[in-house]
Amino acid sequence: MSTAFARAVRTRITSLLPSRADLAQIRRDPRRDLLAGLTVAIVALPLALGFGVSSGLGAEAGLTTAVVAGALAAVFGGSNLQVSGPTGAMTVVLVPIVAQYGPTAVLTVGLMAGAILVVLAVLRAGRYMQYVPAPVIEGFTLGIAGVIGLQQVPNALGVPEPEGDTVLVVTWHAVEEFVKSPNWTAVGLAVAVVVFMLAGARWRPTVPFSIIAVIGATVVVQAAHLDAKPIGDLPAGLPAPSLSFLDLGSLGSLLAPAVAVAALAALESLMSAAAADAMTVGQRHDPDQELLGQGLANIAAPLFGGVPATGAIARTAVNVRTGAGSRLAALTHAAVLAVIVFAAAPLVSKIPLAALAGVLLATAIRMVEVGSLKAMTKATRSDAVVLVLTAAATLALDLVYAVIIGLVVAGALALRAVAKQARFDQVPLDHGDHSAEEHALLAEHIVAYRLDGPLFFAAAHRFLLELTEVADVRVVVLRMSRVSTMDATGALVLKDAVEKLRRRGIVVLASGIRPGQRQVLDSVGALGLLRHEGQEYATTPEAIRAARDHLELAGVLPAVPAQ
Repeated sequence: MSTAFARAVRTRITSLLPSRADLAQIRRDPRRDLLAGLTVAIVALPLALGFGVSSGLGAEAGLTTAVVAGALAAVFGGSNLQVSGPTGAMTVVLVPIVAQYGPTAVLTVGLMAGAILVVLAVLRAGRYMQYVPAPVIEGFTLGIAGVIGLQQVPNALGVPEPEGDTVLVVTWHAVEEFVKSPNWTAVGLAVAVVVFMLAGARWRPTVPFSIIAVIGATVVVQAAHLDAKPIGDLPAGLPAPSLSFLDLGSLGSLLAPAVAVAALAALESLMSAAAADAMTVGQRHDPDQELLGQGLANIAAPLFGGVPATGAIARTAVNVRTGAGSRLAALTHAAVLAVIVFAAAPLVSKIPLAALAGVLLATAIRMVEVGSLKAMTKATRSDAVVLVLTAAATLALDLVYAVIIGLVVAGALALRAVAKQARFDQVPLDHGDHSAEEHALLAEHIVAYRLDGPLFFAAAHRFLLELTEVADVRVVVLRMSRVSTMDATGALVLKDAVEKLRRRGIVVLASGIRPGQRQVLDSVGALGLLRHEGQEYATTPEAIRAARDHLELAGVLPAVPAQ
């Protein structure tokens, strides 16, 4: 059994590896992919440095992640256009882990998260991404933008990183420190970079103004001998892979953070890959293969001292817009950053932290799609509530909790909307072959109700109240052919209603029960109650005739003379 299971897992993983078609695309237009990869590397450099610093593990960790994880995710991922590396969303999750468990715990968490992602890929979990509602994604992105912006406040103000449990508390303490001892050099650098990047993006969207702004700020600081704290020394190369950080005794306590990191990596990577598909024609990612690629990337990155990585929406968008068509572009991006690590570490170490803070502040501002937010809030009140609630939870709580809250609220509102579609209406009896006088007599003793839509837990109790209010009749006919779906709660409520009516001497018949509903009704014992003397009625006229026969036997209606 275990051998068969291992073989099945091995076969599943093999099916998720890159195919010949994926690799053949690399040869189609390598020049364009190389140019796109170079452009993305220039954009990614300040972001990798900034997110590494923000995570608490340092700029070198950000660069290592961009190189190692970026290369592996490009080779093994499920998208030809995805660019992976350290991201602001992941940084938001890592900061409290560093504060609670220490920097080396992040490496263990990343390794565990990578293993979880591989398991999710084998279990085909990627397909479930399509069930995340758009308001949750928009609120999540808005909240992340807010958190990334607030994380940069200490470096933008030139104050030491204050202590605090949440980004809001840290920001408040940073402002208090700045008021006591203002650092206008840091503020000026950060504001200048933000303005330069935002204005440049509106003027020439394809130009990498982030790297120009960082180079300019570094030159100004060095030339004018300004007091601006730099990144600091960087290693001239990648460290040798090592598992020395791994403490087997801490795995239990780090499982919850690892699950959170894996969930975020899966969510952000699949969102980014889907966005890349939407920006192109003829490209379609494999979500399960993407999870495998991100899993392998996150298993490898900690071995070299890197932080957990995900697909990066901003860098992926730049990759697409500059004409990338295959995995070669993302590989080139990783290779260029590797060259920078080996050749330009002394120069990179002089970049002011305030300038990097400005880059990330501008990135956070550009993440907010005002048009999309307006459209979402105008769509329905429920969409607006879910969006705002998810964004607020992202700021105040945890990213994974924010998504869970958004999904739960969106699900509850969707159930409420579906439950409202359920209808329970009294319908007139069909005249059929009855005379007007006989029809009037039947109508005094028989009432028919038509059930429309879903009969499930969200709508069942309202149905019970309406049905048990029936009075002054001998027979109730339930027309069930239009019941779209039924769960155990709906069947139990129906059984309860029928029993209450029968205790009052009212016979309940049903017509048009669908095969799929018969099983759930039978499982709770409701099907037998809806049958009259063991008979089931396919159509309403049959049920009405059975009701009339019952009333004749009871002496309520005169018997029809035999012909």
